[in-house]
Amino acid sequence: MEQDKIRNVAIIAHVDHGKTTLVDELFKNSGMFRENERVAERMMDSMDLERERGITITAKNGSYEYNDFSINIIDTPGHADFGGQVERVLRMADGALLLVDAQEGPMPQTYFVLKKALANNLPVIVVINKIDKPAARCDWVVDQVFDLFVKLNAPDDILDFPVVYASAKEGYALKEHTDPIKEGDMHIISQMITEHIPAPSGSVDAPLQMQVGTIDYSPYLGRLGIGKVVNGTMSINQPIVVARRDGSIKPVRITKIYRFASDEKVSVDSATTGEIVAVAGMDDVNVGVTFTDPDDPQPLPLIEIDPPTISMNFIPNDSPFAGKEGKFVTSRHIEARLQKEILSDVALQYEPLTDAVGFRVSGRGELHLSILIENMRREGFELQVTRPQVILIEKDGETLEPYEELTVDVDEQYQGAVIEKLGKLKGQMLEMTNENSMARLKFKIPTRGLLGYRSEFMTDTKGMGMMSYVFAEYAPWAGDIVNRVNGVLVVKDPCTAIAFALFNLQERGKLFVHPGDPLYTGQIVGEHARAADLIVNPGKGKKLTNMRASGTDESVVLTPPIEMTLEDCIAYVNDDELVEVTPSAIRLRKKTGVRVRG
Repeated sequence: MEQDKIRNVAIIAHVDHGKTTLVDELFKNSGMFRENERVAERMMDSMDLERERGITITAKNGSYEYNDFSINIIDTPGHADFGGQVERVLRMADGALLLVDAQEGPMPQTYFVLKKALANNLPVIVVINKIDKPAARCDWVVDQVFDLFVKLNAPDDILDFPVVYASAKEGYALKEHTDPIKEGDMHIISQMITEHIPAPSGSVDAPLQMQVGTIDYSPYLGRLGIGKVVNGTMSINQPIVVARRDGSIKPVRITKIYRFASDEKVSVDSATTGEIVAVAGMDDVNVGVTFTDPDDPQPLPLIEIDPPTISMNFIPNDSPFAGKEGKFVTSRHIEARLQKEILSDVALQYEPLTDAVGFRVSGRGELHLSILIENMRREGFELQVTRPQVILIEKDGETLEPYEELTVDVDEQYQGAVIEKLGKLKGQMLEMTNENSMARLKFKIPTRGLLGYRSEFMTDTKGMGMMSYVFAEYAPWAGDIVNRVNGVLVVKDPCTAIAFALFNLQERGKLFVHPGDPLYTGQIVGEHARAADLIVNPGKGKKLTNMRASGTDESVVLTPPIEMTLEDCIAYVNDDELVEVTPSAIRLRKKTGVRVRG
């Protein structure tokens, strides 16, 4: 492939602004599929969790042909917790498509990803997406995006950014949002990419340099390193050396090279400067290493990653049900899985606990860690996790904690409840705007204050609010924040939950379990209506007598129990409680038996 015919583009945006859908349409519009070929929606979201949640978790690579150009697309995550993915894959790109919702405008993660793109000095094409929304306000959004570029001190050449208007869902793109719609025509975006994104720099004659930005896995070849060939060329069976993150060098031989076509890999014999390829040949390849020339090794600078802000303890399951539902139950199993994870996720860190068996795992947020836990659960692991804790730092004798910039969009009638709640969580309002009976509120709030807040927020706004946040800075400790006011209902003795007993417990609080669930001492089966914990017996049946009252017995009518997701459980527990995670169940429990607070 000729170097000047290659375009490497990262698609960046706030979560749910339509990146993956846009990639689908670009692929379809390129003519690479037959008319009768069935193409999956969000084809780049290959993980089960990505399809279930409708979010991108890991960066993906794809490619399509436009005229004589080969356009390599890098689809990036939009959620702040996976910012480590964005930071490293931008090294592969020579430009970026910034997607912004035509109604919402720039959001916190828009600021974050654009800041990273500008730090890499990437030219940016702005795509105003979802212009088919009834409440779309394209001109206002363009003005807001321009203000964001100015706020980030974008250089003049990048500040004069081209704009495209699109509806990825409907499959069309326009130069002006007032132009007539031509459905199924996205070529304007491809044309803009070829005109405004430069060809990759570098020299074919220079020594080989290729830095691994992401990791893939093949059942036949093992781990594959994906990256851009910055300089030189590489071919199958070529001896090279790998410059590792610790500075050491290891000789390896390339066994396979794959180029991307759509979302699939195609085997090739060689790759040249500017191409994004997947390479096999090194079993322990990880993110950030450089494939380089053995005669003249020239490692590329290491990728700088923002530090973790949240940590949790992962400990082996020691509940009475331990080993009954999972295949991997020991601390050795957990450590091996964490070692595997940090090879591909450079934003994750772990270290052994000094006072107990287990590991302290640190990441970028609740979602970042809960996705790892959910993946482990589906792979057959049993483990217990503690309540998330923010990572504090000491500077000049002062304790600092992480703060987030939170943006909230709510109906005006709910803004009072939201402001009051966030005030109690030490949130400081930075800005408030009202338009069309909707309010947009911006807060600076300690990360601690947001742990577990999302479910309360959805309740306070009747499920109609939107909240998003991005790491702001480390600032002085804000003081104590109350996590949970209510106590819990704790099981006294091992039993099986009985409908009659649960019916009688309903008036004491909200239940988390169903009739027939096996329970053990110390397990949490509900939330108490008062502040103190309450020891209960959910297996207590109705006493039988040989006397029957006139009429019929009262029927037992149970209120459906609260179904809590893994994220809900992690955010719910207090410091003296654990979340037990197995392939078939998620349970809440006290750390030690039925010891009661209060």
